[in-house]
Amino acid sequence: MGKTMLDRRRFVALAASSALAPALLPRTAVAQAWPSRFVRLVVPYAPGGPTDAVARVVADPLARTWGQQVVIENKGGGGTNIGAEAVARSDPDGYTLLVGSSALAMNRALYRTLSYDAVADFAPVTLMVSFAFFMCVPSSSPAKSVKEFVAYAKEKGGKLTYATPGVGTPPHLAGELFKRLAGIEMTHVPYRGAGPAYNDLIAGRIDLQFASGVALDLIRSGQLRGLAISSLKRNPAAPEFPTVDEAGVPGFDVSSFFGLFLPIRTPSDIARKINADTVATLADPAIKGRLEHLGYTVGGSTADELAAHLRSEIDKWAPVIKAAGIRIDS
Repeated sequence: MGKTMLDRRRFVALAASSALAPALLPRTAVAQAWPSRFVRLVVPYAPGGPTDAVARVVADPLARTWGQQVVIENKGGGGTNIGAEAVARSDPDGYTLLVGSSALAMNRALYRTLSYDAVADFAPVTLMVSFAFFMCVPSSSPAKSVKEFVAYAKEKGGKLTYATPGVGTPPHLAGELFKRLAGIEMTHVPYRGAGPAYNDLIAGRIDLQFASGVALDLIRSGQLRGLAISSLKRNPAAPEFPTVDEAGVPGFDVSSFFGLFLPIRTPSDIARKINADTVATLADPAIKGRLEHLGYTVGGSTADELAAHLRSEIDKWAPVIKAAGIRIDS
């Protein structure tokens, strides 16, 4: 057999082994090579709101851990559906994540048609924070308590307004539930995010907002007046605020969460790395302290725990939405 034939066989063998190499690499190598470029965190609200604030608190330390830029991309509108759909349809390569909330669970019952499925199209990564909403009014409002606000609303005969970061969002459901339990009427004014809504609430152009996160700083600075907290338990970060339930509207209980979600077919090794790094970031005392200062209960969970939480939120809100008769054509 000539040297030329041997060289040809050696070339074919080397080519074949090179083609097989990626398949033979250990699965951990996929995660070790990730990320090789910037990572996007899609926030389905306008800039300046609580989701945006939490994403930015977490993004900086993750960028240091990964050695790559973490870019916040605000995709507001559509009751968070625009941002959620964008992530669901993005490449499942670990470079696009959704900062999701209870809106993912609520929208299944709220909208007649959706272009994505909260369970089938997303891979849960980790719970970031859970939280209740502060019932806020302008500092110029005559209402200094929940009972005074209810009396004021009845006096105005349905002329008061309440702001939300969008149709179908958790604050929207909070407003509708409050109306039903308090026996009042108010006009819903949806915005593309909590940030723009704060501006009108501070100026007194809006009468009420169920708000989280940065609202606590606005309350403490005197720009807004906080009347109560939406959960059944007081917030350890702001124990001076009574619950809406104990302040005069029995049975009122609304809370939400922020969690990280990936497109469903993202490699599991990458998802596990993002989970481990995010959980470690949330456990950092400096990061944890910043989030708790804003009234959040800091999470950090397994993917399965976030999946179970999302399913429980779906089961919780579907009957509430049906009973309230809220349905959105899309």
